[in-house]
Amino acid sequence: QLQASGGGLVQAGDSLRLSCAPSGRTIGGYGMGWFRQAPGKEREFVATISRTGTTTYVADSMKGRCTVSRDNAKNTVYLQMNALKPDDTAVYYCAATRGTGGSSMARSYDYWGQGTQVTVSS
Repeated sequence: QLQASGGGLVQAGDSLRLSCAPSGRTIGGYGMGWFRQAPGKEREFVATISRTGTTTYVADSMKGRCTVSRDNAKNTVYLQMNALKPDDTAVYYCAATRGTGGSSMARSYDYWGQGTQVTVSS
């Protein structure tokens, strides 16, 4: 299981760092991704990082405001989000894919974690 954490209620313009760590599994062999889902909307890609961390890709909606990173020694993936907007309000999920390069496609992911709620007030 993957567990995302670090969400909360913040004001517009604030920053948050989300973390994702598995239980009973190592992330070292997987590409990792972050997705989000707002009420009444479909799940949306946010960012992905390759197994080694050398390749990252961020959705246009978050580009310039978001950084994805990983520390395989700590078995944790991070999503640093800055300049948050009310439109960023959603449940954020992390996921793992056997595709070691990562992916922006939700269907590519093999394991999903419980999400963490991010609420941005205006």
